[in-house]
Amino acid sequence: MYQYAQERYRLHGVDTERAMEALRHIPVSIHIWQGDDVTGLESSGEALSGGIQVTGNYPGKARNFEELKADFLKAAAHIPGCKRISLHACYAVFDGNRADRDALRPEHFKPWVDFAREHGFALDFNPTFFSHPMVKNNLTLASPDEEVRAFWIRHGIACRRIAAYFAKELNTHSVCNVWIADGYKDLPADRMAPRLLLKDSLDQIFAEDLPGVIDCVESKVFGIGLEAYTVGSAEFYLGYTAANPKVYNLLDSGHYYPTETIADKISALLCFRDKVPLHVTRKMHWDSDHVVTLSDELRDIAQEIVRCDAADKVLIGLDYFDGSINRVAAWAIGARNMQKALLQALLTPNETLRKMQAENDLTGLLFLQEEIKTLPFSAVWEEYCRREGVIPGAAWFDNVKAYEQNVLLKRGSYEHF
Repeated sequence: MYQYAQERYRLHGVDTERAMEALRHIPVSIHIWQGDDVTGLESSGEALSGGIQVTGNYPGKARNFEELKADFLKAAAHIPGCKRISLHACYAVFDGNRADRDALRPEHFKPWVDFAREHGFALDFNPTFFSHPMVKNNLTLASPDEEVRAFWIRHGIACRRIAAYFAKELNTHSVCNVWIADGYKDLPADRMAPRLLLKDSLDQIFAEDLPGVIDCVESKVFGIGLEAYTVGSAEFYLGYTAANPKVYNLLDSGHYYPTETIADKISALLCFRDKVPLHVTRKMHWDSDHVVTLSDELRDIAQEIVRCDAADKVLIGLDYFDGSINRVAAWAIGARNMQKALLQALLTPNETLRKMQAENDLTGLLFLQEEIKTLPFSAVWEEYCRREGVIPGAAWFDNVKAYEQNVLLKRGSYEHF
């Protein structure tokens, strides 16, 4: 089947061997919070708060650091390619040295560094500006309460230093992404003042030069409890990153209007920036963070990355959380779909398509764009999985279901971390 597929693609000028080799070197940062519904390792499983929510109560949720690691490894075993781990600050591992968010230190994440080093992962980082008593009136970095704002500024500074620790220890970069849910449920009287406070907070957080850290900010159109006004809007962060070239504008595919896609935004930012970080998720009517499927939107995102020759410039991270289904399967399904979309993009005769557009052969362009959709992609995908030591077909799901029966369903009530 692979030899047949190889020949079919060759007729269109596509080298399947080259495509698979390229895919092997495109890292995807996989978010740890799918494994425990964004609970983190600080508490005993209290509900999320501060503009974020997870629905579902599927059995087998990871209850501690050891279970979270085991579940992630089970999922990673079914995901081909180069993998990174994206952590939130709420996943600090305390061993009798508990600290509040504004006093987090690198040693609180040493177990994660040891885990990453042992299994060949790199680590990215996200400050956690939610689910904490110091989130007051849905405000953190934009709070007019100076005590509140100072607390979260200290948290942001601490997190950047932890990301620098990751970069140094693992000999690679670490993406450190700031997302806050600051805003108002109803129409505010003053939109400017919170944004000036946020700007000042970010200036303080990003003041220290930290090698290896790729700083970025993530906008959102609206959120739970801030339906009318979001301080960190797309326009605010676009302006902030334009004025601060060391900070990048992270594009989250669920944080724009329902009919808006980030695919078109990638090339626009690449005209001016050397890096574009992503959070790939799936929205449904709103920013619902559903598990990533092999949708047209996902294909468009991957195609834009490949067509712009930007696999080393676009930093791909995943961001979804579903507590209503098997969490290990959710990890693998979404990450495998990201890899499938990238492989399909790499198997596209982009040079031919570009030439048709340049020559105004728009009829031929449409024909070829549709023709390649029915090429035998699945045979190349299965060959890639085999070479990566990953179960190629549906049998991987049987392995996860067995893990559910033997491990996940035997877990008891939620334990205190």
